[in-house]
Amino acid sequence: MAMQRIFDNVLHKNVECYVDNLVVKLKKRKDHLYDLRKVFERLKRYQLKMDPSKWAFGVTSEKFLGFIIRQRGIEIDQANIDAILRMPEPRNIHELKSLQGKLAYH
Repeated sequence: MAMQRIFDNVLHKNVECYVDNLVVKLKKRKDHLYDLRKVFERLKRYQLKMDPSKWAFGVTSEKFLGFIIRQRGIEIDQANIDAILRMPEPRNIHELKSLQGKLAYH
């Protein structure tokens, strides 16, 4: 079952999901434990496992899929902007397609 369907009613409110990556975000610290509990209950209900080495709790900012998530919002990681600016200008259709693929990643 797709993660988007499992977390459908909370996505973009307090949970962000991409493939099998989750971020539980909060506006108020007191609500965070409640939100985490709901996420863990749902993971358990669908028998989904998580890798504890990838967990990060109580962080005020974190890199997530090329973005930096902070309390004030989501920002593009400057390293990705710099990588795009360093890319050479395409000289033919093959290089243009290659550039499109790289831009889709960043």
